[in-house]
Amino acid sequence: MGGTVTGAVWIIATLAVLLVLAAVGLAARRFLLERSGGTVECALRQPAETGRWHLGMLSYQRDEVSWYRALGVLLRPERVFHRRSLTVVNRRAVRPDEAAALGTDRVVVEVATKPAADASGSPGGEHVELAITDQALTGLLAWLEASPPGSHLTDFS
Repeated sequence: MGGTVTGAVWIIATLAVLLVLAAVGLAARRFLLERSGGTVECALRQPAETGRWHLGMLSYQRDEVSWYRALGVLLRPERVFHRRSLTVVNRRAVRPDEAAALGTDRVVVEVATKPAADASGSPGGEHVELAITDQALTGLLAWLEASPPGSHLTDFS
């Protein structure tokens, strides 16, 4: 009987160590993603209106914004959105059925993505929803409008 108890203790201890290592790994990944600054918490749903919400974070770069899953293990983004291909289509408050997953302090923004080479001006392409705070929405809109001088010149060639 003593051997059975000892074996169970070792199994529980091993599981506890694995859980701690997983938590440390997720914290280290988040630290590495946030060290360059310009990150906000953001849930993503694609396709808009019908997909599942996935928790994650946005990281702003020069001309693109990268989205990472909250519980991912890779340092590579799941989605990359280029500044020139994003168009804000709609903005709304979180619905009551979404509040449990997203929180009530979020705003849902529907954005259309289109290839950078598409100069038609229409908000075509794929529609994605982002759930962010009001402050993060202000930052996203400012980032969309504030492209560096000359960055759009490649669009005309």
